[in-house]
Amino acid sequence: MWELEGHLQHYAWGSETAIPDFLGRSSDGEPWAEAWFGAHPLAPSILATGQPLDAAISADPRRMLGDGVSRAFGDRLPYLLKVIAPERPLSLQVHPDREHAAESFAAETAAGLPLDSPLRNYRDDNHKPEMLVALTLFTALCGFRTPRRAAAILEGLGTDLTDRLHHLLLTSPTAHGMRAAFRTLVSASMRPATEAVAEVVEACRVRYEAGNSPSPRIDHTVLLLAEHHPGDPGVVAALLLNPVTLQPGEAMFVPAGTLHAYLQGVGLEIMAASDNVLRAGLTPKKVDADEMLQCVSVAAAPPLRVAPEHQNETTVAYYAPVDDFELSLTHLADPPGTFRGQHLIPGTGPRTLLGLDGEMLVQTDAGRHVLTAGKSLFVPASAGTLRAGGAGRFVQASVP
Repeated sequence: MWELEGHLQHYAWGSETAIPDFLGRSSDGEPWAEAWFGAHPLAPSILATGQPLDAAISADPRRMLGDGVSRAFGDRLPYLLKVIAPERPLSLQVHPDREHAAESFAAETAAGLPLDSPLRNYRDDNHKPEMLVALTLFTALCGFRTPRRAAAILEGLGTDLTDRLHHLLLTSPTAHGMRAAFRTLVSASMRPATEAVAEVVEACRVRYEAGNSPSPRIDHTVLLLAEHHPGDPGVVAALLLNPVTLQPGEAMFVPAGTLHAYLQGVGLEIMAASDNVLRAGLTPKKVDADEMLQCVSVAAAPPLRVAPEHQNETTVAYYAPVDDFELSLTHLADPPGTFRGQHLIPGTGPRTLLGLDGEMLVQTDAGRHVLTAGKSLFVPASAGTLRAGGAGRFVQASVP
């Protein structure tokens, strides 16, 4: 069992304070967007020995991962745990499935594109389903509405662009109609002018302030997105999507192919170990809408909320419908200043622990460590049973 230092990502949409406060570090005035705890080769966490986690796993995969994980996923950790803190909206994005990612990564590699090339869409050959567990109130957009519901929201806005979208959805209230409407907004050949987007934003503003919107929340979201990304057609695409609000402790699963954008809050993300992101807008980063359209699912579906299930008296688990990862949350309440209660923590294989608050002692037959807010530990498969005591909360990322 080793202490683990996460890899920080400073993206423009991040909060200046949320992650520094969580990690117990001083803010430097820069946006801190994500802290990665994993072994992805682009940004591996560092063990207390100074060795990157991916290198440590490669050096002794059987001990670190266990035979079952090695057989299923090769000699790599199949999950990536993150703390994410958007203060401003993220990009409108989709993640590819495994087959498409492997094919496209191989094609870009064969073309000689370096991994850090700005021309690349695929940084690895893996899919990227993900689950988000809110630590604070967290807002997002996720998945398409039904065509009829989206048409009802577009109705009456009275702009040329929304009238066209409304007509498409009324004449074809199917996935085909929704794909046509979305393609109208983001495809390079049909992308609307900034003036057309501004007209839609103003129409949403008038409707919202008049108090006669069929969805005040989505009109408010359009105004928020336009504030940060004026003229971007992704602002109008929000009218086609489901708004989501997660209370602390609530979770949402985002399958490969699901269009989504995180808006604001602090949360935990666990995902397959991948950095493949295809963007359709709402970002200064590379946008490749035509590639994204090959992967996106336009089937109407509500956000997939994941309810925690009790594993024992201290631990609940958030089970996602994938083989790459699962996440559990342990809440300990032993008497103050003691570590007497050595509670069994369910889980096997390679595990990553991250303290959320309090002070806890975690131990295996191989050793023990104190875990506090913002501190992380990697527990190799060979360590066996894990027990913990103290008062506080921590999460455990593991493999089902």
